[in-house]
Amino acid sequence: MAERFEIRLAGSGGQGLILAGIILAEAAGVYDGKFVCQTQSYGPEARGGASKAEVVISDAPIDYPKAIRPDVLLALNQKSIETFSSDLKPGGLLLVDADLVKEAPAGRVLALPFTRIARELGRAMAANIVALGALIQLTGAVSLDSLTAAVLARVPKGTEDLNKKALAAGVAAAKACGTESAPEESGEKTEAM
Repeated sequence: MAERFEIRLAGSGGQGLILAGIILAEAAGVYDGKFVCQTQSYGPEARGGASKAEVVISDAPIDYPKAIRPDVLLALNQKSIETFSSDLKPGGLLLVDADLVKEAPAGRVLALPFTRIARELGRAMAANIVALGALIQLTGAVSLDSLTAAVLARVPKGTEDLNKKALAAGVAAAKACGTESAPEESGEKTEAM
């Protein structure tokens, strides 16, 4: 991992991205022992408004807590692409929900059906956890053991098994496509699964 690794998670309120950011930050800081900053912003609407979480992970102290040029942008809706894709670091990974994002800019784009996978597991609300599993499989930003521990510490009681399955499904989806399947400059989404 680079000395400073920036991740932005963006979508609509209700998709669980603020929780995903908190989980990712706890996995990095509490369980992996890295330096980490997590910030978040969301619209005034309870559901459907813009939602964004940023996580900065480093091996050294962090001097600025927000993502400047994210290494990874996870976008769970089209509006997030339009708003945030221009900030992505050149060569950075744009990871999108294949069913909710129809157009993506040129670059390293990988589309996985996070929401569809979560529905197949029995609960669409677990799409954020599916996406976290894929994200860490593709980036190695945190260890799977640390992410699992952080997920289980944060999810509601009684949903632990579902969330473990969601995490494993995200990891499996990312393994199935590999990072080589993401086009470098075509502007087309590569969909796996």
